[in-house]
Amino acid sequence: MTEIKSEVAVIALAFATLWLLVAISLSFAASRRIRRAQVVLDTAQTAAALLAAAPARPLLLARDRKIEADEALLRKIGLTGEPTRIEELADGERGLESGDLASLVNELESAALTGASVTRSVRIAGSNRVLEVRGGPAPMPCEPGAMLLWFFDTSEAEQEKVELAQRLEDTGSALDALTHLIEAAPFPMWYRGPDLQLGLVNSAFVTAVEAPSAAVVIKNGIELIDAPGSSNGAKAAAQRALAENRPLSRNQPATIGGERRMLRLVDVPLGGGAVAGFAIDIQELEDARFELSRYIEGQRELADRMTAGAAQFDPDRSLSFFNRPFAIMAQLDPDWLSEKPEFDRVLERMREHGRLPETRDFPQWKAERRGWFTSPEEALEEEWILANGDHLRVVGQPLPDGGLRLFFEDRTEQVRLASARDTLLRVRTATFDNLFEGIGVFAADGRLYLWNRRFCSFWDLDESWLGEHPRVDELVPAMAQRLVNPTAAAQLRELVRAATNERRQGSGRLSMVDGSHFEFASVPLPDGNALFTMIDVTDSTRIQFALRERTTALEEADRVRTDFVANMSYELRTPLTSIGGFAQMLAGGYAGKLVPAAADYVGAILESVARLSRLIDDVLDLTQGEQRKVTIEHERIDLAGLVRNIVERMDEGAREKGLQLIPTIDPSTGVVIGDARRLRESIEHVLRNAIAYTDNGSVALDASGDNEGVMIKISDTGQGIDAEDQRRVFERFARIGGGRGEAALGLGLPLTRQFVEAHGGTVDLQSRKGAGTTVTIVLPRRP
Repeated sequence: MTEIKSEVAVIALAFATLWLLVAISLSFAASRRIRRAQVVLDTAQTAAALLAAAPARPLLLARDRKIEADEALLRKIGLTGEPTRIEELADGERGLESGDLASLVNELESAALTGASVTRSVRIAGSNRVLEVRGGPAPMPCEPGAMLLWFFDTSEAEQEKVELAQRLEDTGSALDALTHLIEAAPFPMWYRGPDLQLGLVNSAFVTAVEAPSAAVVIKNGIELIDAPGSSNGAKAAAQRALAENRPLSRNQPATIGGERRMLRLVDVPLGGGAVAGFAIDIQELEDARFELSRYIEGQRELADRMTAGAAQFDPDRSLSFFNRPFAIMAQLDPDWLSEKPEFDRVLERMREHGRLPETRDFPQWKAERRGWFTSPEEALEEEWILANGDHLRVVGQPLPDGGLRLFFEDRTEQVRLASARDTLLRVRTATFDNLFEGIGVFAADGRLYLWNRRFCSFWDLDESWLGEHPRVDELVPAMAQRLVNPTAAAQLRELVRAATNERRQGSGRLSMVDGSHFEFASVPLPDGNALFTMIDVTDSTRIQFALRERTTALEEADRVRTDFVANMSYELRTPLTSIGGFAQMLAGGYAGKLVPAAADYVGAILESVARLSRLIDDVLDLTQGEQRKVTIEHERIDLAGLVRNIVERMDEGAREKGLQLIPTIDPSTGVVIGDARRLRESIEHVLRNAIAYTDNGSVALDASGDNEGVMIKISDTGQGIDAEDQRRVFERFARIGGGRGEAALGLGLPLTRQFVEAHGGTVDLQSRKGAGTTVTIVLPRRP
């Protein structure tokens, strides 16, 4: 038994030992598994924390469209339940947009077959939030065909993208607008890169440098203004702008378009070492500045020539300018004034010389004048009466910059003249009262405010009533009672109104009931009033009536004389025709052959008959032409040939007097349309007069023409005509200076003017005593 117990104890001990070993190894194994589980748990927790902090939320999509979605994703898209299928991610107004989800599902089905990845944006319904979906086949141990999707919230990124795109578009538009603005700028503009070489120029720059294109300017580095080696060079100026990191401007002359212009060049440093610049033409500004300086100098010179004194003080009250009249009026030394003394010192020095008015409190008076510098008034004016009786008018003008300009006008003479004027007014009143004319002065409102005694007596008005200065409307009824035609009084009112309001003169004549006659006139005065004058013309009216009757009688006598001359001319023509006819028969041998002496007598008779016939025709033409319009023929006339024929006929008579007849007939004389007979007679009359009144020397005839007309000039070296007689040479039957032959009858020149004017031409006479006479006939080509 004891052995059995010992074996059992050994076996128990062995079993216990074995169990202990197993327990120990199991403990070690369990410990290792616990550590591994803890590592897995820690890893899982870390992965869960990383997944929770990740910017994307996962979603597992099975082949049968069942899903396992992250709770955060469901909350993000607005779903409160737990959807099991992908179609349930769109739930009306919640979840994803149905259209975006449908497109995503279609793309996922295709990707599940091909194993491709998916990237797509979907929108959340009812909001502007956007999710970007990225996914691909799910890793093991997921079943084949499953897709693992990651949802990224890109709303802010999309918004930033849209804003960035908009800003980019706005920046591009602004850049385009700025580029067009630079290109359209009327002044040169340019851009320099970090190497300070030209990289961009506008059209104005290209035009200024006279280059064919901007590319040529940039390629050749043509500068608008460049002075190599000078600090004023274009690149040197750009370097200075970069070095000082501020815009720099300078003025330089340049030749633009062949003209010398002054330009203001501005260089502006940009980021990255680039420099932009532009040039503005300031030539007009320079010209204006020059003109302003000339104007200021001119004003100073003008001020020196003014009779009024002028002085200007700066804001610090120092004298900056004065003219000579001021120095004279103030009795101050110009050299002292040139030292620019202070305002108070100038007043004190003027007081020492007695050129200020006397005042009890001079410091207070001076302080008040010092206040003119800051006075809000545009101008301050004072009258200074000096101790010696001089009167000065002082005008102070505060300047915008705080200075003061003073003007001094010596009115001493004006005051004296004003006193003299008062005396003259009294003299004028006495003079008006003793004039023969009636005078009334009406104000602009029609009131009578000045008159003389004649005015009262002519109209029989009460002087005390006139002292109330009645209006012209009140005077008209009283004046109408004195007129033969009472309605004519209204004319006086209109004349006064026209003179005062319209500044228009007027005149007329009035007849009074007592038989007197008056001429009146209304004259606008410089002060806006109207002067009404009346003068008694009763005697002159009677004389005028008598002269008018005498003139009528003279005109009737002249008409009777003209009729008598015309009738006598007709009566003389009949016996003259008989005498001429019988003489021609005798000359023709009808009464037998005449002895030589008888033939000479008959020839003299025929010559006298022809001359007398010509004179009678001239008289008839002259008298009939005055009574009725001259009728002329319209025929084509070779005027050059006509003048040449006249010269040939007159040449013999000129040679008999020892004169030389010099014709100059230009081919341009040509042809005119008119009456050949009357034109021949017109030229013959003038030429005959020239020969008759010339004792020695020559007579010249010049004929020429143009497209409009013909000019015939006949000049002689005769005795000439007095200036007072030249007005009468074209009067019919006028005898000038003891005429000779036919010229003594005074028919030639009047007939010439009558015939030429009938053709639409003119006749002009120029003569000087002792220097000959020139008659110019101008004829149009067609009457």
